[in-house]
Parts: sequence; structure tokens; C-alpha cells
Amino acid sequence: MALSCLIKNTVKPGMGIVASCVIALTVLTPTLLKAPPAHAQQPSFADLAEGLIDSVVNISTSQKVSARRSVPMPNGPDGSPFQELFKDFFDGKQGPKRARKVSSLGSGFVVDTAGIIITNAHVIKDADQILVNFSNGITLEAKVRGRDLKTDIAVLEVMPEEGQTLTAVPIGSSNTLRVGDWVMAIGNPFGLGGTVTVGIVSARNRNIHSGPYDDYIQTDAAINRGNSGGPLFDVNGNVIGINTAIISPSGGSIGIGFAVPSEIALPVIAQLREFGETRRGWFGIRIQQVTDDIAESLELPEVTGALVSGVNPEGPAETAGVEPGDVILEFDGYKVNEVRELPRIVADTPIGETVDVSVWRKGARVELRVTVARLNEDEMMAAPEGGDELLPVATDFLGMSLALLSDKLREKYELSQDSEGIVVVGISEESAAFEKGLREGDLIVEAAQKKMGSLEKFAKLVEKMKKEDRKSILLLVRRKDGNLRYLGLHLTE
Repeated sequence: MALSCLIKNTVKPGMGIVASCVIALTVLTPTLLKAPPAHAQQPSFADLAEGLIDSVVNISTSQKVSARRSVPMPNGPDGSPFQELFKDFFDGKQGPKRARKVSSLGSGFVVDTAGIIITNAHVIKDADQILVNFSNGITLEAKVRGRDLKTDIAVLEVMPEEGQTLTAVPIGSSNTLRVGDWVMAIGNPFGLGGTVTVGIVSARNRNIHSGPYDDYIQTDAAINRGNSGGPLFDVNGNVIGINTAIISPSGGSIGIGFAVPSEIALPVIAQLREFGETRRGWFGIRIQQVTDDIAESLELPEVTGALVSGVNPEGPAETAGVEPGDVILEFDGYKVNEVRELPRIVADTPIGETVDVSVWRKGARVELRVTVARLNEDEMMAAPEGGDELLPVATDFLGMSLALLSDKLREKYELSQDSEGIVVVGISEESAAFEKGLREGDLIVEAAQKKMGSLEKFAKLVEKMKKEDRKSILLLVRRKDGNLRYLGLHLTE
């Protein structure tokens, strides 16, 4: 409540104008009250940082590289007789090779007081020497216990000095994180030493196209060069991520940093500690994203799953009966919502275990059983993203000119001799087919999961689907590089 005086002028006989004060009582509503500043409500992170900073280490590496000092050739007048002499003498003479050291800096954290330290694989890449610098000034040389390039995780080991006690931190669960939760990063930005920054979880499940298992935590806690390999903590002091990458045009933090979630890191760390390498499950298929057009073409009730574009003839999927064109809906009880989830699910499945797989095939759900094998780390888990002989030709067909494959066309488009199907011999850049990625030289192997052996068969199939009021047709296309890919193509321009 507030009191105020309102001046009121009145006219009284014989007195003229008289001013009086009228007391007004005003009730202030909550909307009129100012809330305290937001920063006044934020907790201090001092106690949390003080208890964790000793567990975070700075990592410096050095690498010897060979360099040859160049010896510049003197310039002489054009046409000078000395010009050829200089060329003969200096050509290829770049001076002696000299070794020089290249250094890099990063961060890491202790997870076992026996001397086990976690960092990024790229921090120690090609290093000849790795030094771990602790907050108390002690520096120890580290050896690599194991590294995994696909998740960018490395495990190092040091031997503590006599009397030296290491401080380890627990690794928590990143699955409990929510967007908006507080997080704290500690690391070695720009070689400055232990630095604490705080922020929130900006997003979950980020795919930054750095590898087959991308599932990053995005945070606005400042992460800069040198923070790589450092921990991302929750408010309870548990490591819930390993800081790995930033997006920045300048090289400094602009509030977009990424960390490997602890749920992905934990099994990798365990395998690197035990075996010195990762041992992932393998399914033996090539997969691609299910689009709206592809889902409609396959009569799939929803846009979900991973579309099989190829099956390894020696893999577990072939033995289990998986076919190109199948859509993997579930694997070992886990629903596959989008294509990038399947490689992670398979990789975490124990080798040799037989699991249930649900696939969508020709309009119905089919249940299969597959025994997971061990992944060769070089295996690809997903499809890469990228005269008269021409007759008969179907011209302007969905924006394409098509021809039945012949020896001349095989030679022209560098297709294998055993290739069969309908080849694209021309395409309009304004067509939906071009927009979907079809190009001249692509080979249509199947349409609506039926092999294409003639233009007439293809044309009849398209007309039939149009009469059935189908909006899209599913094509299996072989690219010039031999890769197979499914495309959903609209039947009307």
C-alpha cells in the first residue's frame, strides 16, 4: 500500500479558490512490484569449483616433424646463360632435413587415483611425448592406454610420484540432463591453466556430422581452444560430458560448444582401459534416412526407422534375412526413431548376442533374429551422403530421359558389366528428380521394390500407382561409384 496527496481545488463563497489535500490510499498490485535482479537469485559455484579443480589437468604434447630448409634460386635476367646453370644446380636442392617440434595443448581429468586420465583423441594425435600438468605444479609423462577416433576419446595412464595423491572425479549419467540445466566446464583454454566457466545445457542429441555416433550435448558454457578433453560437470560435481568441439568463426567461444555425453563415453572408456581398443557390435548393412516421400512409397505409417540400402553378403544381417528396402524399426527392443540412432544401438550390443529385429517390409511388419558380430573399425555403417544405342528412350518422364541399359551406355557412364536397369540419360535441373539428387548416369535398379528390366514395365508401374492415387514412388538407384541409394520421387511435378 502507498499514501499519496491529491491536490483538489474548490471554490467557496467569500473565500475564493481553496486548495485541499485529499489523502489517497493506493493498493499496489504484484505486477507493480519489481522482481529482484536475476543474478541475485543465481547460486555461487565457488564451493563446487574448489572441490573439482584439482582433478582437472592440463595436457601438453610434442611431436617431431621433419622439415627441409628451402634454398631459393637466384633470379637472373631472362635469357641469361646463368639462368640454366642456376636451374641445374638448385633444382631439387632444398637444403638438409631438420627435425623440429610441434606442440599442442589440451585438457583432461582424473577418473582413477591409480593414474587413469581421460582426454580427447585429437589432443594426443601423433604425439611423441605427452605431459600431464597438475594444479599443484607436478608434471608427469603419460602413456596412451587406448584411443577411439569415432568418439574422440582417449585414455591415458600416469605413475604418481611417491607421496602424490591424485583427486578423481565420478562420471555421472547424462541421461538425466534437461535443456536449461546448469553445467560447469573446467579446462585449459589457450594454455592459460585451470579455468572455470558456467552455462546451461542448450540442446541435447546434437549431430555435428563428425562421426557415426554423434549425439552431443550443446552448451553455452565458454569452451575455447585448449578446453578439448576437459570435463563438463553437473551441479552435483559429476562428469556428464567431455568437451570436444566448438562452432566459431573466430576460434574463440561464441556460446556454442559440444561435449560427448557420459552415456556414450562410459562404455568406450571401459573398453579402452580393458582392451586398449574398442569392440563394437556389427550388423552388416548400409542405411539411410527415411524421408516423407520414402515413407509414403513404402506405406509406412510414420516417418521413422532406418532404411536398408545395402546388405553385406558376409554380415549378420544377410544371415538373418534382412533385405535391401527393409526399414529397421526396432533393434534389441530399442525403437529406431531416426537413422543415426541405429549405429549407436548396434555398437553397444554385446558381440555374439542374438537379438530381435523388427523391420517394415512390403507393407507389413516382419520379425527377425540376428546374431551381432564384431565391427571391423573400417566398416561403414551408413550410406554416404553425394545414336541408335540410346533407343528406346522415354523422354520428359518425370523430368528425366530414360533408356534401357546397353553396352554402349555401360561404357559411356562407366557402369559395371553386370549392371542392369534403366539409366538416366538426361534430366531437367528444374525437375523434382533433380532436386532429389538424381543425375545423368544414375541407374534405376528397382521401382517400388520391383526390378526394372524394361521402360514399358517402368511406365506401366508408374501409371498404375497414379491411378491408385499414390503420391510417390520408391526408386533404388545405383550411382556411378557403385553405391546404392533409395529415393522417394513424387509422381506429379
